[in-house]
Amino acid sequence: MSITTKRFIAGAVCPACSEMDTIKMWDEDGVPHRECVSCGYADTLDERGNSVPKELPTRVNVSALKPKAADPKVKAVQFFPNPKLNKPKE
Repeated sequence: MSITTKRFIAGAVCPACSEMDTIKMWDEDGVPHRECVSCGYADTLDERGNSVPKELPTRVNVSALKPKAADPKVKAVQFFPNPKLNKPKE
């Protein structure tokens, strides 16, 4: 188990709240991370020192807690007649 040393960066300005000297940085598995102790902003940096944007939550990448059950009153609507779907008349 390795201990991660977090260090404050002198003169660094938070990109979110614009406070100076509130950014602390550390490396995890060779990947630099930074966090603002004032507002809580955090991100990861790439090899050139640019911020790596986090993926925005969408309906595709966020799993739903409980899938919604289908409403039994809802029926499918057919806009164009399909001769293959004709029901035999009783």
